[in-house]
Amino acid sequence: MTVEFVLIVPILFWAYAASYAFFDGYRQSSINLKAAYTIGDLLSRERQIITPAYIDSMYALAQHLTRTDSPLDMRITVIRWDEEDDMFYFDWSQTRGSVLPLTQADLPDIAHRLPVMPDEERVILVETWNTWKSVVSTGMPERSFDNFIFTRPRFAPQLKFEDGT
Repeated sequence: MTVEFVLIVPILFWAYAASYAFFDGYRQSSINLKAAYTIGDLLSRERQIITPAYIDSMYALAQHLTRTDSPLDMRITVIRWDEEDDMFYFDWSQTRGSVLPLTQADLPDIAHRLPVMPDEERVILVETWNTWKSVVSTGMPERSFDNFIFTRPRFAPQLKFEDGT
């Protein structure tokens, strides 16, 4: 019985630790997704001109909501569909963290991920990137959580950005 106990306890301990790490990864993924949806929803309700300070506050909010020590990258872009040209155009793009702003040249690469839109309709695209590392050493690799959230402006036909320069 002692030999069986010595053989089984490490396996049980590892299984418990792996279950905790697996659950923690899904929890962090869910938190990151909810934070991105929150940022998109806040921007969709905005009627005023967006400033760099406003983007900074959205970034700080996303960092607070994700509750993690790993670096968070965020990109907010307003994209417009033109039916006559049969293509997407971007109005503006702002980033925080180490990611680059989206450009017009980047839009064909993500067009398949954007929704079908009526002519001259705009969407607010919120992208976030965050890395998760297990707190328990169970052999689970580091994971990158990438979120791609688009939201239609609710109260105004477009969301304008003013950089203050």
